[in-house]
Amino acid sequence: MPIDPITVEIIRCALKAAANEMSAVLKKTAYNMMIYEVQDYCVSILDDEGRTMAQNEGALPIFLADLGVAVEDGIEVYGKENIRPDDVFLVNHPEICGQHLNNMAVYTPFFWDGRLTCFLAVRAHWIDVGGGSTGFGSSMTRDVYEEGLQIRSVKIYDGGKPNAEVLRLIEDNIRFPESSMGDLRAQIACCRTGEERLAEICRKYGAAVFEEAVRTIWDQTDRLVRQSVRAIPDGVYRAASFLDDDGRDFTKTIPIKVAVEVRGDELTVDFSEVADQVAGFINCGSSGGMAAARVAFKALTSPRSEVNEGSFRALKVVLPPGKLLSAKRPAPIGGWSLSLPTVLDTIIRALAPVLPERIPAAHKGDMGGYAIFGTHPKTGRRYVCQNIIGGGWGGRPFEDGASSAVSMCQGDVKNTPVELQELYYPLLYECHAFRPDSGGAGKFRGGIGVEVRVRPLHDMLVSRNTDRIKCPPWGLFGGAEGQTNATFIQRNGKSEKLAGKFSHMLARPGETVTFLTAGGGGYGAPSERDASAVKRDVALGYVSPEKAAEEYPQAYR
Repeated sequence: MPIDPITVEIIRCALKAAANEMSAVLKKTAYNMMIYEVQDYCVSILDDEGRTMAQNEGALPIFLADLGVAVEDGIEVYGKENIRPDDVFLVNHPEICGQHLNNMAVYTPFFWDGRLTCFLAVRAHWIDVGGGSTGFGSSMTRDVYEEGLQIRSVKIYDGGKPNAEVLRLIEDNIRFPESSMGDLRAQIACCRTGEERLAEICRKYGAAVFEEAVRTIWDQTDRLVRQSVRAIPDGVYRAASFLDDDGRDFTKTIPIKVAVEVRGDELTVDFSEVADQVAGFINCGSSGGMAAARVAFKALTSPRSEVNEGSFRALKVVLPPGKLLSAKRPAPIGGWSLSLPTVLDTIIRALAPVLPERIPAAHKGDMGGYAIFGTHPKTGRRYVCQNIIGGGWGGRPFEDGASSAVSMCQGDVKNTPVELQELYYPLLYECHAFRPDSGGAGKFRGGIGVEVRVRPLHDMLVSRNTDRIKCPPWGLFGGAEGQTNATFIQRNGKSEKLAGKFSHMLARPGETVTFLTAGGGGYGAPSERDASAVKRDVALGYVSPEKAAEEYPQAYR
């Protein structure tokens, strides 16, 4: 007989609660700010084949249902018969995970009545994994071997016993072992918490009822998603954009062309015309490219519902090997995330002609942050300060774009407060504020970007990787472009504009580095903007009086 709906809902909520509790444990026990402040991680509960049962709320969209590939690899490497209770696996291999090597995935098996039933998994950003990985990926790497340790589904605990040799090998090859090993322990604690919660569910309902409830949840989700796809008119829709460069050759742009085909209750994203893999570090593996398609699909079909395997049954992805989004080794992938927000913007833009009431203008279009590192003058210890900087989202068909928000790929990721960074690191922040006039004009204005200005208190190295400088966040239906990302260094009384992607730039006391983030594109003609909205923008400092008079002459004189 079919399982009763009340039991299904209880188990659905129990899975979500378990994933959220796992997330809380990770945040409270992690060592680096990218996890406990920024929340650069994702927690998943998966079945014994690696299919997603639940994820934590606030998980990074670009990790969306993307931890299954790690589990599938462990099954392939070891075989289910060689996976035992209390095993712990570690993986960041680019051919499996498709992401920069800093994103380390830990997963553990869950057994009930002696049978492998589920996996608990968490991917989190370590501040260093050797090579050129300090903070984020380095634009100077020529292949993936220069980017750090590559680990393919290694048992770091075998039946509860630590693999001391492997752990020592990792520890001896990274710059901040106390941080990364602490984060590893936090990830294991996160998974152990999930195991306890699954045991409570199975103890109450039994494994058979639990598994049948999960299958029912998947089917329910799939039906709702297909209903949403059917609301999109059938057809093939295309859009194109480009990336500024690959971080090595600054004279060539990288084309992004996508096709979206809707047929009945299925949607296909075709990446066949995306650029081939490049020499620079902005490539990603195929699972990274698949995740980009999933983020766009989820945003279009079921943005407010939970994530599980049923969320993506109606999605097909065409991604030939050897593309920018499906690079083969030994292509460098340290900047894997730089292309993905533009890919998302482009997929969504393709549907603007048939969904004008739902599609926004382009947003800031990068996952950019910065990394500052050096040796602390007081303690003599090396440090790395990382942060994510928000920017403007595109104007929407019904309201202005969000301001100072991270990219669509990053979801609920947060920035680290500058006060906390000043407390931990030898830095002085002179400014962290909205960037006036950065949002594109329109009936609904693009969101406002951010200005961050930092002064070193000793010699330090700075890295920043951005994009969408040559390809500004575009407007829709008459809306204007947003301002682009930029970085400046002020020294010797002069201001010098830096390249969009740079690594290990030396900054000294007395100099300042300014990070500017892009604003969103505008939606609709600026002449249609309400006069009271323009005056409010000026009063709040979002738009200068001069710019308001230029862009909205009918509303501001």
